Amino acid sequence: MKVAIMAKMLTLINDNKTRCNWCNKSELYQRYHDEEWGIPVHDDVKHFEFLLLETMQAGLSWITILNKRENYRQVFADFNPVKVAQFDDTKVEELMQDVGIIRNRLKIKAAINNAKLFLATQAEFGSFDSYIWQFTNGEVIQGNWCTLSEIPITSALSDTVAKDLKKRGFKFVGSTTIYAHLQAIGVINDHLVSCWKYNL
Repeated sequence: MKVAIMAKMLTLINDNKTRCNWCNKSELYQRYHDEEWGIPVHDDVKHFEFLLLETMQAGLSWITILNKRENYRQVFADFNPVKVAQFDDTKVEELMQDVGIIRNRLKIKAAINNAKLFLATQAEFGSFDSYIWQFTNGEVIQGNWCTLSEIPITSALSDTVAKDLKKRGFKFVGSTTIYAHLQAIGVINDHLVSCWKYNL
């Protein structure tokens, strides 16, 4: 079993493209990098998906969450915030028994709490997309990094967004988590300058 897992982890895309080297752990990671990470998101269901997964990732590696992503999709109602907001204590206990996700009670309850607040934010701004992109006036913040060590883990922007989300009652939304979230949804472009995705 361990050999099979290692073989899977070492499967990579061989297309001679230069990528940010954080993704060179598996084909799954590379496809996430190529097809999603850093591409501007403007769909509210996708916004909620990324926010839920990012809060689940807190303290863990992102590849751990990616490997469980489809399990999360199944048990969190296709990342529909309306449905997740309706989860009750019985559902929490059910999720706590599901080995396909991170069985952390605080994070599960936070996801439900955040779904309710996500809907409230939608109602206030017309969409969550309008809310999150207002912080940069709809502009992508362009990084200019040559190495991974140069990329920060927080910024004045992530501090501001995290502070506002916390004020609204969102959980597991510290500045580090939110910086990673803003990278993922394309508000911040932190592809390395050598990466084939940098100028796309």
